[in-house]
Amino acid sequence: MAERIKRSNDELKACRPTMEEMKFISKLPIYILVENVRSVHNVGSIFRSADGFGATKIFLTGYTPTPPRQDLHKVALGAEESIDWEYFQDPIKAAEDIKERGILLVGLEQTINSPSIYDMDWKFPICFIVGNEVTGVSEELLSICNIHAEIPMRGIKQSLNVSVAAGVIGYELSRAYGQCSDGNKINIKREILK
Repeated sequence: MAERIKRSNDELKACRPTMEEMKFISKLPIYILVENVRSVHNVGSIFRSADGFGATKIFLTGYTPTPPRQDLHKVALGAEESIDWEYFQDPIKAAEDIKERGILLVGLEQTINSPSIYDMDWKFPICFIVGNEVTGVSEELLSICNIHAEIPMRGIKQSLNVSVAAGVIGYELSRAYGQCSDGNKINIKREILK
């Protein structure tokens, strides 16, 4: 039999940080605003991806489901407990609050002025907005964003699932932050905790 290549689930769990240890692991200056996402499964998936790429906080707005919920927990696998989150009924109020904190607001949407996320020179701290599964980010919210950006689509479909899109841009921002040269660079590679 060939030598095993893949790490086992037990090996992965053994080096996973505890909730207590998570308090001492630096988060990246990346935030997410979720506008009126209906599916609890999409929200749970956004939490899980945010935990993976090291987001600081998620802003849930409108009718977006919020923790605690068992169905959200089942998809997030507990990530809703490791990522700070805040709820705003009004997405516009949330966006204004974020901008007042000095955080760049990026509408992840296909607009008339939206370059590819891969062609951007990202500045941090940054908050990207993802919107409703059908209608995307609202026009009103896009109008107050600092910039718009889109994930390039090369197939017959014009968009990705909202939770997939959040993961794509989140990991791209994480990569970009790890390469930034503004003196605030941190090593985003996490040492395996023993």
